[in-house]
Amino acid sequence: MFVSGNRLNLCPPSTSHCASLHPPMEDAAPPNRKVRKHRWLILPPLALGVGFLILMAQGRQPPAPAEEGERARSVRVLEARALGLRPTAEGHGPVRPAKVWTAVAEVSGRIVEIHPRLRDGEILAAGTELVRIDPIDYELALAEAQAELAELEVTEQNARASLEIEQRNQRLADQELERLQRLSQRGTVADTDVDQAERTALSVNTAVQNLENQLTLIPTQRRLLESRVARAERDLARTRIVAPFELRVANLAVEASQYVGVGQTLFEGDSVDRVEMDVQVPLYALRRLFLGHPDFDLEPTRISERLPELIGFDPQVRLDLGDFIAEWQAQFVRMDDQVDPETRTMGVVVAVDEPFKKIIPGERPPLSKGMFVQVVLRGRAGEPRVVVPRNAVRGGAVLVVDDEQRLRRRPVQVLFEQDGWSVLGAGVEPGERVVLSDLVPVVEGMLLAPEVDAAATEALASLRGTP
Repeated sequence: MFVSGNRLNLCPPSTSHCASLHPPMEDAAPPNRKVRKHRWLILPPLALGVGFLILMAQGRQPPAPAEEGERARSVRVLEARALGLRPTAEGHGPVRPAKVWTAVAEVSGRIVEIHPRLRDGEILAAGTELVRIDPIDYELALAEAQAELAELEVTEQNARASLEIEQRNQRLADQELERLQRLSQRGTVADTDVDQAERTALSVNTAVQNLENQLTLIPTQRRLLESRVARAERDLARTRIVAPFELRVANLAVEASQYVGVGQTLFEGDSVDRVEMDVQVPLYALRRLFLGHPDFDLEPTRISERLPELIGFDPQVRLDLGDFIAEWQAQFVRMDDQVDPETRTMGVVVAVDEPFKKIIPGERPPLSKGMFVQVVLRGRAGEPRVVVPRNAVRGGAVLVVDDEQRLRRRPVQVLFEQDGWSVLGAGVEPGERVVLSDLVPVVEGMLLAPEVDAAATEALASLRGTP
């Protein structure tokens, strides 16, 4: 294969029979001449585009120069309101019975009877006999003491009868002695007869004195025997252990036929008519309840009685049941005796009466020993104060928008904070627009474009307080 000019020759030049397959061609035009001819074809489109651009430029107005001005920053605001907010303080603690009775054996012996429902968790009425200890020994001791007392009564009767007889003998002996003494003075009776009569009188006087002494000791002996009878009666009564109030059995430690000794603990009984909660409340939270109230002078012995009247102390007990919160209205009982040095909290004791009568199936269970509950102490609302969101107070100041839409910084006095809100004592007036947005940087007097925060406004309106 050979290439010759613009043709492809498949046969070598020396082959003669290929000449008939490829006839001779005329010479082609020079390539440079064709390139110059096609180059001029691009000029008309270029001229047309340039003319179109010039036509459009002549029909448009030049852009007006931008006027330089102050740019307003968009911020969220809340209109401040004055509310008589009820201060609250929260604490947590376990439920415990108000009274716990420990059944202790006061006499020893074998348990011969036990109540069939005496089991942990059972509730038994007041006056129910729960346990009986074998009373035979104590019945015998009582009978013996009563017999001795009866014997003393007979002894007293006999002594009084004997005393009457001896007193008559005494009178006769004294009369006989006087008669013989008169006769002795006349010389008609021997001195030996007088001496014998005197000895007889002295003997009778001694018998009378002994009987009188015996009768004098009988009241003391009677009191001694009566005390023995009373002790025997008490020991006999102590063989029966009776519920002193309506109680719930706990920590049962005995069974029937078991021997118990004096002082042995048998079981415990928790009162069901009243439960208490000793909750730990932070000191700063308790301080809220006393703010805004006038000074008062309390007697130390009447503090627990007067505090609910002066402060409010309206406690509410809450129990978290997962998807539901059970609530009980409670009453303030007393403050604890000390402050926890580690947590800086003080114990506050509140109580709920008749917890088993306040059961609502599916909503409110009985308050039982060991439940861990929350207690909310609500004080009495003070005078109306400006309330703003807690995050609106930055560095002891609040940012507000003035009437000219300018930013102003107001130092404020925060009385206390509660549930994400700050109660102000001074610095912001009701009706002022408080900035809630975070501004960086904060420039005094900068122009703002305020927009009312609907969610914050609704939350402020829902606060419990007196406008």
